[in-house]
Amino acid sequence: MKLEYVPLLKVQRDLYELPRGMERFREYIRTMSDAVSGDLKLPLVAMNPMGKDHLPPFLDHLLAIDADGVAARALAEADTALAEEPGEYRACLVVADDLKGGWTNRYAYEFAHRFEQRAYYRRAWLAGMLWTSEHYDAVLLRGELLQCVYRVAHVQRHGPARTLGEMLAQESYAMRSAGSTTAALDEDDVAYTRAVLREYMSATDRATLMAALFGDAAARELGYPPLGLSPGAGLALAAVGL
Repeated sequence: MKLEYVPLLKVQRDLYELPRGMERFREYIRTMSDAVSGDLKLPLVAMNPMGKDHLPPFLDHLLAIDADGVAARALAEADTALAEEPGEYRACLVVADDLKGGWTNRYAYEFAHRFEQRAYYRRAWLAGMLWTSEHYDAVLLRGELLQCVYRVAHVQRHGPARTLGEMLAQESYAMRSAGSTTAALDEDDVAYTRAVLREYMSATDRATLMAALFGDAAARELGYPPLGLSPGAGLALAAVGL
């Protein structure tokens, strides 16, 4: 696999220098779109162009810790590790605002980010998503970008995940290959989650998938019935192994 890192954090920071309103929104569209074809030029769809005053400090922190440099070095390692894998992709980091705005629903965007990337893959883009509600250091930045790389490798080998079982297998491979295996749940909760989800592994309906992957709070927020699971339960199970 041939991988190229494209630094876009400064591009995003510069957009927030513009006054919040139509001027910024129009510049966001111009930046993201190809002037001739109108097709996507840069994968900034998850960015909130109407983001408020918390966005510049968030991006300033990322720039101060050289987040683009961290991601570029991680990508170079993945390029070597996946040298025999087919495909050529450009990768970047994009800030998604789940903190102070109605632009982004965290669970819906995260589901799409993990399992509905065909349009990005077709354009040879891998976009690591950074959430404004989180605090990032070099370890987390590295893990986020590497998950994107190993995720597309898994999709190339096995096809897009459809069932819950396939989704958990995909995310387990991506997270564990990226070294993102910190347990978000204690051992008892992991065992409980594994037992609950056992009967849903063939599920393909959005309600079950969202509740299983993201837990009861996410399910209720999206209007789906809960399954009796902790926040992020399915993904936490994937991180430690199925």
